[in-house]
Amino acid sequence: MSLKSPNLRFAIFASGRGSNALALMDAFKSGFIPAELALIVANIADAPIIQKAQERGYKVAVITHKGLAREQHEQLVLAKLTEANIDYILLAGYMRILSPHFLEQFKGTVINIHPSLLPDFPGLHGAERQWQAGRKVAGATVHQVGSGVDTGPILLQGSIEVRGDEGADGLAQRILHEVEHVIYPRAVRLFIDRLIEQKN
Repeated sequence: MSLKSPNLRFAIFASGRGSNALALMDAFKSGFIPAELALIVANIADAPIIQKAQERGYKVAVITHKGLAREQHEQLVLAKLTEANIDYILLAGYMRILSPHFLEQFKGTVINIHPSLLPDFPGLHGAERQWQAGRKVAGATVHQVGSGVDTGPILLQGSIEVRGDEGADGLAQRILHEVEHVIYPRAVRLFIDRLIEQKN
């Protein structure tokens, strides 16, 4: 059982359908993640996650990057995060690389999920590359974001046996639904529990 959370405020960053974002929203809503989900940040104006988040009653900030330099866009995002008093950021299908300057503002407080068993297969198409490599076991990793590509302390990993008949796309879908949606909420809860234990 989680200890009582000290008013931690989270934001989710998403760019598309946001199935991991939805899994996280449901975990916040149910109380499984004992903290407040205060903001959803989307950088694509017509991203499906926007309506889904609004339907669940969450505040959404749509900050499109189109036509803006990275620094300009990130300044707008940082201003919105400051306004909402955000403590921690959860990346859930956010298709933007955060700059070192941005990460310095939220050092150690940005969490990401990646569809491979890191440190293997960092970067794009991690799930598909596990298939192409002929792995018998594949999975996903939740980690705190470091300065490199898919680096930083690992919080939780989950795995499945590769059946051998699913193909690269099928394996990617299995990892998404059978692993990512399960371990991301669990990892955030563990992260919060450790924070609370450190304070007590």
